[in-house]
Amino acid sequence: MTVSTMDEVQPIRIAKEQPNFVMAPYVKDIINRSLLYLKAGFPVNFSSPTGMGKTTLAVYAAAQLGEPVILIHGDDEFVTSDLVGGEYGYQRKKVVDNFIHSVLKTDEKLSRAWVDNRLTIACKYGFTLLYDEFTRSKPEANNVLLSVLEERILDLPAARGEDAYLKVHPNFRAIFTSNPEEYAGVYKAQDALMDRMINIRLSHYDKDTEVAITCAKSGISKSDAESIIEMTRSLREEEIDGVGPSIRACIKIAKVLSLTKADTPAFKQACIDILDSEMHRRKETARDFKKIMPGLVDKYFNRSS
Repeated sequence: MTVSTMDEVQPIRIAKEQPNFVMAPYVKDIINRSLLYLKAGFPVNFSSPTGMGKTTLAVYAAAQLGEPVILIHGDDEFVTSDLVGGEYGYQRKKVVDNFIHSVLKTDEKLSRAWVDNRLTIACKYGFTLLYDEFTRSKPEANNVLLSVLEERILDLPAARGEDAYLKVHPNFRAIFTSNPEEYAGVYKAQDALMDRMINIRLSHYDKDTEVAITCAKSGISKSDAESIIEMTRSLREEEIDGVGPSIRACIKIAKVLSLTKADTPAFKQACIDILDSEMHRRKETARDFKKIMPGLVDKYFNRSS
């Protein structure tokens, strides 16, 4: 017997209109492309280094589809049952027969109860699946997605007690996000799964978009945002892999600046702490920010003061 899990797995209802979402031309192009692919029935994977805003884009795209969203975060401990469901707990059934008042008959059965999990719920009801950082789950845990994305059929264990296959609802759509394979804690996705998706590789936004996002997320002035963006972009251009500080680092610096002034030791130290923690994820990009950061702050903020 299958136990309904709509009470346990609640879909998220995301408003289409998001006032804080910055719809710059570069962002609009990405959203329009992703929605075109999704409406054509293809899953979309937003792929980028961390801090590029791929989850924000994925959430916004999911909202535009107009269906409730089932959110999954990739996890190294995941197995297939964490996506599909499994036997959790027991169900007790007792029948009492007292048709003849002098005779009492009882029949009692105890059985394992099947509980559907997020992927099954999304496939069954036509919700949008948003699988964030899916490559942090072991590839074998994601094998169940192959038939879902291609044949639109979910293969279910016999223990579920119903049909062995669930036909995927026509409204079901899937959106994924992932980091590059060289990131710690990330697995290489199987080719068969990637072949079923349309991969949208994200890079740094253009300057105007970064300025608009930084302003929207922190409330600082445009001139201050421009100084932060130019400062971080100057560091980005010097990096070996071309990655450098992300828009997330810019937003962090901007939020600190909204509480202090650029000419204070506290702000300069904040820049050191924020950029140092982000850039030291990889050894080849490690730098001594204590030496260069005060000069960069003076360079990019003095002219805007």
